[in-house]
Amino acid sequence: MGSGTTNLKFVIHFQRRDLKCYLRRSRLPRCTFPMVSCPCLRRVSADLGERQVPMMGVLAAAIFAGQMLNFPVAGGTSGHLLGAALATILMGPWAAIIIMTCVLGIQGLIFQDGGLLAMGANIFNMGIVGVIVTHFVYRSVRALAGGKPWGIFVGGFLSAWLSVIIAALVTALELALSGTSPANIAVPAMGGIHILIGLGEGLITVGALAFLYFVRPDLLNVGEAKPAGAGVWIAGLVVALAIALASPLASSFPDGLEWVAEQQGFLHIAQSAPYQIIPDYALPGIANKELATILAGIVGVLLVFGAAFGIAYARRKDRAPQAASRTLN
Repeated sequence: MGSGTTNLKFVIHFQRRDLKCYLRRSRLPRCTFPMVSCPCLRRVSADLGERQVPMMGVLAAAIFAGQMLNFPVAGGTSGHLLGAALATILMGPWAAIIIMTCVLGIQGLIFQDGGLLAMGANIFNMGIVGVIVTHFVYRSVRALAGGKPWGIFVGGFLSAWLSVIIAALVTALELALSGTSPANIAVPAMGGIHILIGLGEGLITVGALAFLYFVRPDLLNVGEAKPAGAGVWIAGLVVALAIALASPLASSFPDGLEWVAEQQGFLHIAQSAPYQIIPDYALPGIANKELATILAGIVGVLLVFGAAFGIAYARRKDRAPQAASRTLN
């Protein structure tokens, strides 16, 4: 968790001003959504069965909850789950991009986290780049392993670790191109701290994969998984809500990007959001800080679940008449 006033909370989120010489105002936010949504939605509707659709919502909710739990890293900094690797491994790259878009969209729009006009850049860095890296690395390691179980865990760790590092380096290059921080400073600073944060990402990902390997190993083979019954996805949603209950335990240390911004002297350029709904991950009107954080987390989990599930379900329903028409023809 972090500050809704700085818009610098998440590992590689950055505020719109950081792009001032690199992108014209909101161009990337405007072009990223159609760039992401059109091919991804088509593939999701074609690839996922109707009873697998709820798993998109469950996974999105779990990633949102996991991102609230910052863990201490080193030197007074913190990190948290990115989630792109886990989403890609379990649902495939197309669904994973939709999942990450839902998570980042709700964070920005409802919790004023990550910046509004920089949302497209955040989706590109944390969603698209993270997913592409994971897809390439994980598939390569699984192929090298020849179907042996170690490929799941080694591939999961390496893809998760590298997804964080490369996404952070892309952000550093954008900061350099914008003139916010020189490349010879931004790249080693962002890369160095996110090497450590990526280790946490890798361990969390491997832990989740190990649990699924013993409980539902079919979920680790995208396209071959058995349909998930109501009991499975309800249990998954309960787990996501349980993670949200632990959100007050999150580390209060600044995350990787905020730490770099403090060290390099550009933290002050962050601006407050033009409106506030649930700022700083605390539900307004609740005096108890821990309770306000827990309730905000629960609201976020349910919103993200609804968004991802709704998108996948709508696309699946739209595809049904088209499939029937092709069958009749």
